[in-house]
Amino acid sequence: MTTSDMSKSLFWEDVLEGQVIPAIVKHPTTRQLVRYAGVSGDFNQIHYDKDHALSMGLPGVILHGALKSAFLAQILTDWIGISGKLKKLGCQYRQMDEPGRPLFCKGLVQTKYVDNEEYLVECDIWLENEQGEKSTLGWAIVSLPTKSN
Repeated sequence: MTTSDMSKSLFWEDVLEGQVIPAIVKHPTTRQLVRYAGVSGDFNQIHYDKDHALSMGLPGVILHGALKSAFLAQILTDWIGISGKLKKLGCQYRQMDEPGRPLFCKGLVQTKYVDNEEYLVECDIWLENEQGEKSTLGWAIVSLPTKSN
């Protein structure tokens, strides 16, 4: 997100049910996995040691599940801008993803509503691999400002 994007706000009134959330592409690397392990404390060797991952029956080094969840959070925070709030996020890991292969973070607005004077939007979000397979499925609720406030 650029500095000019950060000053922009997405308003509840501007969101439509069925609206596509702007996609982002992530290019995870083994180096990123090592750095993520340092931040998260998840030093499982399947995330940085190819020989170990292969010995465990994996196709190679795989991404941390929580890193994939963070990618899904980013598609939302980039979209809602600085005035929006990510209220809830959940996901299910359906397939393993490997570094060196792009991941496409995508999303769709399912519904919007007002609850307790809070303007909410529910979204489906997911990660797709190069073959268009959804490797991680997620959902989220975001709160947005309204033009009337």
